[in-house]
Amino acid sequence: MPTLQQVRHVIHMMPASTEIERRDDQALIAFTILTSARDRATASLKLKHIDVHQGRVNQDARQVNTKFSKTFTTWFFPVGDDVLQIVVNWVNYLRQEKLWGVDDPLFPATKIAVGASRHFEVAGLDRRHWNSAGPIRKIFKVAFAGAGLPYFNPHSFPKTLAQLGEKVCRTPEQFKAWSQNLGHEKVLTTFSSYGEVAAERQRDIIRELARPMEPDPQFQEILKQLMRATQRTAAEWAKGT
Repeated sequence: MPTLQQVRHVIHMMPASTEIERRDDQALIAFTILTSARDRATASLKLKHIDVHQGRVNQDARQVNTKFSKTFTTWFFPVGDDVLQIVVNWVNYLRQEKLWGVDDPLFPATKIAVGASRHFEVAGLDRRHWNSAGPIRKIFKVAFAGAGLPYFNPHSFPKTLAQLGEKVCRTPEQFKAWSQNLGHEKVLTTFSSYGEVAAERQRDIIRELARPMEPDPQFQEILKQLMRATQRTAAEWAKGT
């Protein structure tokens, strides 16, 4: 998974002089780290699904291709005011300058038309959705390569946000809210699927544990919740066998 610093580096390294570049190299990547939205969901979002004033995206499964067809609200993750502003500027550009409506795509497809050379050329944004998430993954691949970094696909961004949550959350309730914001019903999903500790950090933690420390009651509560969830999962599995 990329670090948050790597994602921010990609966002600020890419050109943004045309509306295609603004969509590809800034808004799309900034939106993904701001919301953790899956690429298929992003491709199907409409302008009415995002509220930049409230700081949220309504992933309505009736119109958005969400995972497991589940409807949920995502509030913008605290990944930096500069990242947030890029998304706000993009939404304002579509609404105020291009005068698009609520049912128009948040990330429209590329318009192809016959140019002066009588060949097909890129002619800005088309007023329709991408047919699949393929173009989004291609944009990510080109963007990371252009920033001199290995390719990280959109699905790796929730892992980046899960690790950020482990650092900034201070209570079980906060981490539960963070987990739900990733679209997870169970906090255990966030820990087991997305919360792998980097090797360097693993080393530091083990070394820190060699020093006497007072027990953290908040951590103890999280541990109890995880143990209960693990026991329930094991019991359900045993019944199934």
